[in-house]
Amino acid sequence: MNKYPVWFDCDTGVDDAIALMALHTLEEIDLIGISAVCGNALLDDTFFNTHRVCGLIGASYPIYRGADKPLYGEPHVSTAFHGHNGLGDVELPIPDSAVMHDAPAWDALHAAALQHPGELRLIATGPLTNIAVALTKYPDLASLLHTILIMGGSASVGNVTPAAEFNIYIDPHAAQIVFKSGVPIVMCGLDVTLKAVLTPDDWDELAATGSKAGAFTKACLQPAWRMLQAMGFAGVPMHDACPVLYLVHPELFSVEEAGVYVETHGTITQGKTVTDLYSDKQFEKKNAKVVLDVDRDRFIEILKACIRRLP
Repeated sequence: MNKYPVWFDCDTGVDDAIALMALHTLEEIDLIGISAVCGNALLDDTFFNTHRVCGLIGASYPIYRGADKPLYGEPHVSTAFHGHNGLGDVELPIPDSAVMHDAPAWDALHAAALQHPGELRLIATGPLTNIAVALTKYPDLASLLHTILIMGGSASVGNVTPAAEFNIYIDPHAAQIVFKSGVPIVMCGLDVTLKAVLTPDDWDELAATGSKAGAFTKACLQPAWRMLQAMGFAGVPMHDACPVLYLVHPELFSVEEAGVYVETHGTITQGKTVTDLYSDKQFEKKNAKVVLDVDRDRFIEILKACIRRLP
């Protein structure tokens, strides 16, 4: 089987952790390396959380530290959804096998792209700071990457403001660099991710298997569930698993090509992903595939099957 070489750039909170579980088990994916960025939590937490999740699932991947703040301004974290430690306040040990690599994330990403020219798929589930730094430092990177699959943005709603989704809002200038880079982009924004919901029945089923991964899945989602249940949600959206499963199972998703750019100067619209999907006026270039819908039942069954393969 030909596998997709993948680089995973993440701000490991609870849904990044579940996305990493899926990446580890999907046989179509060859996970080359992982980079951490500040976002859901501060960089020290996201970096070591990535090691912790790898230890939980018995994985060993090279993990690199990235940006500890956005290109401009200071970091903002999301404790209501991800808990104080980024993993839903579940305490996991850092594995003894963890290796602290000296290379920064952007250098390691570029080196991986040179090893897989035109083939490397970059999945980014946090703010796009690391990617923007890499594209700026290495102008050839845009031609080396096959695709950037992003969890972020929205063609319709926001979640951190009425206009903006969290990952793009945290570093809109980085996001604008990425969307203008010329690399083919798949944007899995709130339009689709809010429909990819894991319910209490689903995580109870996973926990009942008796596996560490199943128990962790249920436990780590509880702070998010307390918040979202009060808002009328049926479960917890699996935001970051969407670009992962899109790569392997695009048939589960509905997609439209669009021009997408990022508002970097507005006050009430800062971080908005502006698309031409619903406007008479069109951008000159369609630079992204915007994912708008998902077969939720099939998506969740595949995701649960991934987690059930883990110890």
